[in-house]
Amino acid sequence: MDQKKQTEILAVHDITKTFGDTAALKNVQFNLIAGEVHCLVGENGAGKSTLIKILSGAEVPDKGSITVFDQEYSRLTPDLALQMGIATIYQDIELIESLTVTDNIFLGHEIKNRFGTVDYATQNKKARQLMDSMSINIPETALVEELSPAQQQTLQIVKALHIHAKIMIMDEPTSSLGVEETKALMDLVRRLTSQKIGVIYISHYLDEVFEIGDRITVLKDGQVVDTFETKKSDIKMITKSMIGRERSLFYNREKIKTGPVVFQVRNLGRHGLFENINFDLHQGEILGFGGIVGAGRSELMNVIFGADHKERGQILINGREINPLSPREAIREGLAMIPEDRKLLGLFDVRSVLENAIIVKNESNQPILNHRSERSEIKRLIERLHIVSAGWGLPVGFLSGGNQQKVILARWLLSKAQVFIFDEPTKGVDIGAKEQIYEIMIELVKEGKSILMVSSDMPELIAVSDRIAVMREGKLVTIVNSQDVTEQELLGHFLGINDKGGIKQ
Repeated sequence: MDQKKQTEILAVHDITKTFGDTAALKNVQFNLIAGEVHCLVGENGAGKSTLIKILSGAEVPDKGSITVFDQEYSRLTPDLALQMGIATIYQDIELIESLTVTDNIFLGHEIKNRFGTVDYATQNKKARQLMDSMSINIPETALVEELSPAQQQTLQIVKALHIHAKIMIMDEPTSSLGVEETKALMDLVRRLTSQKIGVIYISHYLDEVFEIGDRITVLKDGQVVDTFETKKSDIKMITKSMIGRERSLFYNREKIKTGPVVFQVRNLGRHGLFENINFDLHQGEILGFGGIVGAGRSELMNVIFGADHKERGQILINGREINPLSPREAIREGLAMIPEDRKLLGLFDVRSVLENAIIVKNESNQPILNHRSERSEIKRLIERLHIVSAGWGLPVGFLSGGNQQKVILARWLLSKAQVFIFDEPTKGVDIGAKEQIYEIMIELVKEGKSILMVSSDMPELIAVSDRIAVMREGKLVTIVNSQDVTEQELLGHFLGINDKGGIKQ
């Protein structure tokens, strides 16, 4: 696309956004031309979602400006974004399943007759005309719950067309689609750009990016690394730009000699989430789990920990099959879990540090609580884990993210757990707290414990894990030794890219 002959319809200048101590975006520059597909790629946590939220009005930038159709703004609101013709189509379908296709299209903008009631006949007619104009064959009177995932994704695009969107932001639009459905969506995107609609396309699937994109911008650690013309680049160039780190910058952990197999998963499956998962975990081993968002890693850990139920397969500890139907049962079997969303799933924000940690012992149903003993144990753990707090009586919600994570660790250190599940252990914590958490993990394996670690941070996976299990689309596709793999090779496994830059079938 010759940009000089095209019209710039959106530009962001020096956009910066921080969350606490974490800089999600740093002086980001980005623009969009009418009728182009500008792809946005980067590792998990690169800042793509934050940029989308700022453009849709869901987040407010700390500094910078946004220019939309030659009008400059310091921030957008959701209503203003829609008024300016910016529509965001998120990965998670945002439709009301109990309503019809037409009802969803006109939701909030219903056509009324002279009696003030909804004119369903006119709405159905206009919905049909709109979909026919884009060669979309979805029945306008069908309930959304009856539609396939591809049809639901398409319907979200139709809703955007109904409000006359001229800028469409698509976040992982094909993540739940099959090959033919993905092809149909690509064709629809091309029809959109033929009408001079600009598309910002976010995807982990680089083959799609090269098929549909005119330009590709790479984000890393909240900053724009580079913007490429698709025709003048290739997958290797993009993956190298996405990574851009030296291995010497990785955390340097102490290696521990591992022992016999203590935990096994055989043919584990949960319909729609993951299938036929097999792996062994050794005593003193950290087995990392990597993959792109939606690969099924957290869902697998939830089943292992009894937070969700398996439909088939076996889970074994020391050769003995277990079938935890709840987290309580999993804890009794010697499992512990530090969840990704610690605030929602791991902590009672308004309760004290002591109460949050000691609850695992209180659950043993002892008739009388020994508060003196509890305080003594918690003080010891606060010192051991270097928890920065005004005291054990402070509500845990007042602690930093890293210290909250340590409180959950303190809880499990009071249990008899042998297998620890860490789901995104350093998400949202600062660099110093990260290293402290790594050191605690190393202490655990030195004591003979074993760890399953889900992480979207590739340097973390390579530096902390002994081996890395790669999941893609609900399947465990390979297990690699962390010392024998580079970030680029690991990203290739995540995305299905072979050594020649092609796509694994």
